Amino acid sequence: MRRSAALLALTLWSGAALASCPPAGHDAGARGALKAAGFAIETASTRNALALALLDCLADPDPQLRDGIAYEALSTWMRESKLDAATLQSLRARLTAMLQAPDPRGFAPPFAALVLSELARTDRIAAWMSDAQRDALVTDAAGYLSGVRDYRGFIDGQGWRHGVAHGADLVLQLALNPKLDRAQLARLREAVAVQVAPAANPSYVHGESMRLARAAYYIAQRGLHDTADWDAWFARLATPAPLPGWDAAFLSEAGLARRHDTVAFMTALYVLVQEHGDEALRARLLPGLRATLKAVP
Repeated sequence: MRRSAALLALTLWSGAALASCPPAGHDAGARGALKAAGFAIETASTRNALALALLDCLADPDPQLRDGIAYEALSTWMRESKLDAATLQSLRARLTAMLQAPDPRGFAPPFAALVLSELARTDRIAAWMSDAQRDALVTDAAGYLSGVRDYRGFIDGQGWRHGVAHGADLVLQLALNPKLDRAQLARLREAVAVQVAPAANPSYVHGESMRLARAAYYIAQRGLHDTADWDAWFARLATPAPLPGWDAAFLSEAGLARRHDTVAFMTALYVLVQEHGDEALRARLLPGLRATLKAVP
């Protein structure tokens, strides 16, 4: 049955290289069959062509198509090493362009970031990017995450945007790559810092603080920044500015949001380090984390 569904999906999606979403002439039934088959497509050329065609769907307003088909298919193929080197390079170029391209509906950049996190993972598992390409992706990832200003997470009927979380996922996958050096990790960490309690004062309620904390955790796990460096980083995050002091946070919605987001991030990172970090990681991070949590009432 699974093989039959895969063959049906392959037949119905045979024209997928067309630059439209969904490809002209291919209905919801074909997409459902492809998903039911676990996105299995035996012909490599068809699978690689479809991977590129699905990029247009990352901007689609239909969450079932954008998230349930385009993202899931691309993630599946990359995690199963089903895409060739030329396709991965094309994905890298097009997705990084999507990070910066305007999208009035706000879907394309965050979903480009999410798919790029999977792309970065493939390079970590088996390196295929040049050093220059990897460094450019670090720059793009840091620029995207620090530049997010659309803080919409999940909206009924629209699904996810989640730019901060998806940007953090990309940072996480890059941070895990042993080819990144201290300076590159520092750039990524600064991007995380921008969104811990951003100037727009969103109240994170869709798991953003934990996703940022996970990115910071894996940066720390690399062991390239010492205790003093982390202490200074945490101290900056604990600064109440532009508030005159943390007590003033209780006098405005913006202040409460800033306090909420700061505490949520620090608490999430504290739990990750305390419960999952080794002795060396706990020694590097826990002093600064404890001091920060005590500083924010």
